[in-house]
This record gives sequence, structure tokens and C-alpha cells, in this order.
Amino acid sequence: MKKKIALVTGGFTGESVVSLKSAAVVEKHLDKRLYDVYKVFIYPEEWYYLTEDGERIPVDRNDFSLFLDGKKITFDGVFNIIHGSPGEDGKLAGYLDMLDIPYTTCDPATSAITMNKGYTKAIVEEIEELHVARSLQLFGNQSGHVARVISTLGFPVFVKPNNGGSSIGMSKVVSGDDLGEALEKAFREDTQVLVEEFISGREFSVGMYKAAGEIRVLPATEIISSKEFFDFEAKYTPGVSEEITPGRMTSEEVLRVERIAKSVYERLNCRGAVRMDYFLERDSGRFFFIELNTVPGQTETSLISQQVRAVGNTIQEFYTELIEGMWGA
Repeated sequence: MKKKIALVTGGFTGESVVSLKSAAVVEKHLDKRLYDVYKVFIYPEEWYYLTEDGERIPVDRNDFSLFLDGKKITFDGVFNIIHGSPGEDGKLAGYLDMLDIPYTTCDPATSAITMNKGYTKAIVEEIEELHVARSLQLFGNQSGHVARVISTLGFPVFVKPNNGGSSIGMSKVVSGDDLGEALEKAFREDTQVLVEEFISGREFSVGMYKAAGEIRVLPATEIISSKEFFDFEAKYTPGVSEEITPGRMTSEEVLRVERIAKSVYERLNCRGAVRMDYFLERDSGRFFFIELNTVPGQTETSLISQQVRAVGNTIQEFYTELIEGMWGA
């Protein structure tokens, strides 16, 4: 008998647009011979399943079920593709844990911690061969922040919301004159802001996931953006950035990033597929951690999709591994 899988999409933040695009690709590639797939939309005001004729069937949040065609539909598992809240910050994971429904992404603690860039850096900074940029974590939009950043860090710096994704609210600042405006922009997205010193190097992103009890590290993608940095436009507008998979690294660097990626996955107690972004510093060759994404994008051109194809696997095979991994297969 085929397992019933809820493919959850939407969300509570501006990243819901990206989530819908990811869900369309996941739905297309899931193996319908193995799974009955129900796309479930989760928004602040409404949770529902959309039928083929456009009818919205509400989700019973007491047990995450549907009443469809005179039958109650319950789910064997959840494929979570909600970027941002509640799918990436642990809220949905906690809800599903209480209902004893397995899901494809990290548990509530890991999801919550990795959404906080400052907390994540504090956990991974002791990993051998991995480095973190000097930074300040700012709480609340206060007048003294500009002076504190100027006196503590060197320019250029990146200013970013501490809990967020898709580079929304992020700025690169080259002098103190523009710092106040960048902080205002970031604080409009979050009550916490992370300010990091700029690392001169090439940017990469590497996916990893667990299958058959083994952490598998995919080939890293090198990102060459025509913008100042890999911002929202560069990520989601065709032609704005060039992405090379596998990225240009020496064999030693490939082995080193594989060791680092596995250590990060273990240290943060990850589940399912995650993606680590990092810089390879130009002069020293050191790896600098940027952030970890626990619900990476799954569009046709997303980094994870490119990396899966680079090792000769199909996207369908990859998704099957993620789903079967919910039950420890």
C-alpha cells in the first residue's frame, strides 16, 4: 500500500513565494508509484488542501488530517518545504512531534538554533578546520549600535537579520556612513541583527543529507554573483549569478570541506537535507562558515538540485531517500 505524504508549503514570511516554487518542483518529482501526495498550504489565517477543482479542504489541526470525499485522510509522513516560519524555525516540527508524525527536516531544537545565525556560529566555531568571521550580535534597534560596530569591527561588514533567510534585509556596508541605514533595514525584518566582518574570498554552498545511516556530502557549488553579494535578486533572478557545480577547488580542499560538512551536520544534530554556505578565503585557503539552511530551496535550478545531478542521481531518487529516511530506512 502506498504511503500518504503531506507536502507542506506556504508559510508565515516573505519566503512563502520561494516555498511555493520549491513545492511545485517537489510535487513534480515525487515518486507517485510509492506515495500518495497531498499538497497542504499553511498560512497564518488558514491551513488547507486544494482539490483539482479549486476547493479548499481545511486541515483539522487537532491531528493534522483532512476529510475528503467522505473519508478521513491521515498522513504517514510530511515532506516539509516551508522556508522561514513555521517550517524552518522548529514550530511545525514541534507540532508534528506532538502528533507523532515523521517529517523530512530537522527536529525543533536544531531548527530553532540554526535559524539564529549568531547562535549557530557559536556552536560550530570550535569545529576543526572551520573558521568564523568576527561579528557582533545586536539586540533591539538602539542608538548606540552604530558606534559599537565602528569601534569593534573593521569595514566592510555584512549586516543581516539574525533570524531569516533568502538574504532578505541584508546589506554590505563599506563605511560607517551607511551603517545606520543598513541596521534600520535589517531591524525591520528582525529584533536581532548580526554584523559580520567581510571575508575576501570565493563563495560556495554545499549540501549534505543522511541516507541509510550515512552522512552524504554533495559536490559544492561555487557562486559568482554580479551583485555585491549573493542577495535575494542574485539567488532567484536568472542570469544575475553564475553557479558552477562542482565548484573550483583542489582535491585537498574537496576532502577538507567534506570533513567539515560532516562535522557541522553531526554537531548541529541535523536530519534530512541541509545546505552549508561558506567562503574560501583568497590568501589563506581557510574555510569560513556563513550559515546553515535546514530547508534549502528545491527549485529546478536550486543549488541542491544541481548538486544531486552532479553525482549522477535523479531528483526523484533523492526525494525518495529523504522520505524513506523519516522512518530510518
